[in-house]
Amino acid sequence: MTSADSSQNPVADAVAEAVAWYLDANPVPATIMGSEDPAHTTSLGDLTAEGYERRAAQAAERLAALDALADVEGDFEDGVDRDLVRAQLRRVGVMAERQVWRRDPADYVGAALYAFYLPFQQRTRSEERLVEESLAKLKLVPDTLAACRANLDPGIAPRLLVDRALGQVRTGRAFFTSALPGMVEDETLRARLADAVEPAAVAFDELTVFLEDFAERCEGDWRLGEQTYSRLLQDVEMLGYDTAELHRRGRAAWDGLDAEMRELAARIPGGSTDWRSTMEMLCEDVPPTEEAMLAEYIAETERARRFTREADLVSFAPGEECLVQPGPEFLRAVLSVASYSRPPALTPSRVGVFNVPFTPTGSSPEAVLGRLKTNARVSMPTIAVHEAYPGHHWHLSWLAEQGRLVRSMFTTPYFIEGWGLYIETAMREQGYFADPRHELGHLDARIFRAARIVVDTALHTGEMTVEEAEAFMASKASLTPETAKGEVNRYCAWPTQAPSYLTGCLEIEAIRAEYLAQGKGTLKQFHDTIAGSGGLPLGLARRVALQ
Repeated sequence: MTSADSSQNPVADAVAEAVAWYLDANPVPATIMGSEDPAHTTSLGDLTAEGYERRAAQAAERLAALDALADVEGDFEDGVDRDLVRAQLRRVGVMAERQVWRRDPADYVGAALYAFYLPFQQRTRSEERLVEESLAKLKLVPDTLAACRANLDPGIAPRLLVDRALGQVRTGRAFFTSALPGMVEDETLRARLADAVEPAAVAFDELTVFLEDFAERCEGDWRLGEQTYSRLLQDVEMLGYDTAELHRRGRAAWDGLDAEMRELAARIPGGSTDWRSTMEMLCEDVPPTEEAMLAEYIAETERARRFTREADLVSFAPGEECLVQPGPEFLRAVLSVASYSRPPALTPSRVGVFNVPFTPTGSSPEAVLGRLKTNARVSMPTIAVHEAYPGHHWHLSWLAEQGRLVRSMFTTPYFIEGWGLYIETAMREQGYFADPRHELGHLDARIFRAARIVVDTALHTGEMTVEEAEAFMASKASLTPETAKGEVNRYCAWPTQAPSYLTGCLEIEAIRAEYLAQGKGTLKQFHDTIAGSGGLPLGLARRVALQ
């Protein structure tokens, strides 16, 4: 862009400047998004106290610059980009106020694991280059984890978050000495990498010892608090209501789904109006092993893709592909449900990964059975739809194809997860869950998300204890006690994320109703438009769809 052009489009310039700053300030996310800049791909970022404070100040400066352009009229899409970045920077500000970097080891541990794992999983660069970049980053792991030890403050760090991080930290040595070299196909390159990993492994050993002692001294509270929770809902997610109203909506949604599921469960052979007992019966039908579970998810993902295409629900991005494989070992201790790794936004790749939730290596037979029951055959169709087609994988590969970088970079779970749950409902409307058992499995997934709204809002406002939340999830959704415990632990660490699924779904359903009522297009056009516009805060998504 020339200087003349620049003066004519201050909004686009400010957005571009903020995007460039974000990539430089956050090299690990930049690398995960596919940046090939060596300044990103060979760095773990500045995770010192000074680094966190500097980034917070810079984010505030960029937010002020964009706020000053809030009333500038111009290109519609540029205005959406501006408001998207403003929402992202407001979130950065809220997290900076809470000094999360002093409370939670997750940033440091994540940087020291994802920065190595995801580039090899994505393979958008040559293996030789990936190894060279890893060799450079391996030298930085000890300092990164040293910053973690220096920055954490036992006065505000909650033991729950530290214990949660320990689950990942204890996998560090095995990741660096075994899993990471195992991802390298060339024997010579593999040997070079294996010879260099020991200092990183030792750093994880040292952090394990430190955190085990540190956890005993932690006095902090993990609860977000109602005021901050409401700020995130209103200022970042652009929802028109606060925490109390969100809690009320969750309760109402659960009650409505409970009535619907009672009626459906009674129609299933061997079932009754007690849908929880019916689901418990159906959850006994599980694959015999985790490997068999993986094979069945592969088959179900392909079935969902064929159905989506035949029903003409969406357009597909050229070259898209969804790989279905076990979740990485270092995630298994902290994530007990299926997940998805998106195509890197800064590359032409349209390949994503559906991570099947295996248990940690060495888990007891009871833990494995519990995980299999959480992924019983009754639930596999809805999970495959949510994670792959036309859920997360379809959405994020289609979004990447639209060519608007800022929309691929900055997304909100209230749209991303809202879309995943919304599209399950759309597939139900199209007849995908023809078997009433699978339809009940879909509704079970939906009522599970309603329970999440109730629990997350109650946990972070102090209205529920962890034990009460675990009991609620085990009794109000079809979760085993082991899975309910893992779920609640996640909610404590990721405030406001758990309600995003059903909240976003209901908002997208409301936008769709208006879109179709106004005669703006077909169902397929609605899907392509709203999902192709990004993973926007819901207020922005409404603006784009109904313009």
